[in-house]
Amino acid sequence: MQDFRNAFSLAFELIASLDANLLSIVGLSLRVTFAALLISCLIGLPIGAALAVSRFPGRGAIVVVFNTMMGLPPVVIGLLVYMMLSNAGPLGVLRLLYTPGAMVIAQTILVTPIIVALSRQVIEDLDREYAEQFRSLVVPFPAAMAALLWDARFALATVALAGFGRAIAEVGAVMIVGGNINHVTRAMTTAIALETSKGDLALALALGIILLLIAMTVNAAVQGIKASARRNAYA
Repeated sequence: MQDFRNAFSLAFELIASLDANLLSIVGLSLRVTFAALLISCLIGLPIGAALAVSRFPGRGAIVVVFNTMMGLPPVVIGLLVYMMLSNAGPLGVLRLLYTPGAMVIAQTILVTPIIVALSRQVIEDLDREYAEQFRSLVVPFPAAMAALLWDARFALATVALAGFGRAIAEVGAVMIVGGNINHVTRAMTTAIALETSKGDLALALALGIILLLIAMTVNAAVQGIKASARRNAYA
C-alpha cells in the first residue's frame, strides 16, 4: 500500500514540476494527434457530406465500408501501415517508419472513417430538412454541401472531438509504426505501457492522469458545444 501512495505522490510531483521527459511525451502525443485529426477532417468531412447529399450506384457499399472501418482493430491498421512503410513496402523510399510521420498516417487511417461515418449521419439528417428547399431554389451541389457543413458546424465539432478522443488514446497502431523510441516516437499511451512493464509506476501514473484530464476536457468541450447548439437552435 505504501508503494502505491509513493507512486501517486511521485506522479503528482512530476506533473507539478513540469518534468521535461513528461512534457516531451505529452507534447509529441498532442502534435501527432492534432495533425492526424486535421488531415482526417480535411478528408472525412467532404466525403461524409458528399455521401449524405448524393445518390449514386454503390453509395450503400461505400457507407458500409466506412462503417466497417470504424471497428477495425488498431493493430491491423498498424500492421498494414508498417508493411506499406517498411523497406520492402511500396512507400519504403519515404523512410517514414519509426517516425512521428508514420504515427500520423496510422492515426489518420483510424480516425478518418469515424469522421466520415458520423459526419455523414449528421449531415444526412440535416439534409432531410433542407432537401426540398434546395431543389426548389435549384441550389448547386457544392453550394448545398457548403451550406449543410456550415449549418451542422456545432455537431461536426462534436464529431471532430470524438475523433480526437479516439486518436489520443491509441496505443497498438502507433507502437507498431512508431517503435516507441524515447524522445522520438514515444507517445503517452505507449509510454504508459512501457513504464508499467518496467515497474516505473510514477511516470505511468503521471501520464495516465494527464490522459484522463485530456479525456475530461474533450467530454466537457462536447457538452459545451451541444449546449451552445441548443441555445442557437432556440434563439
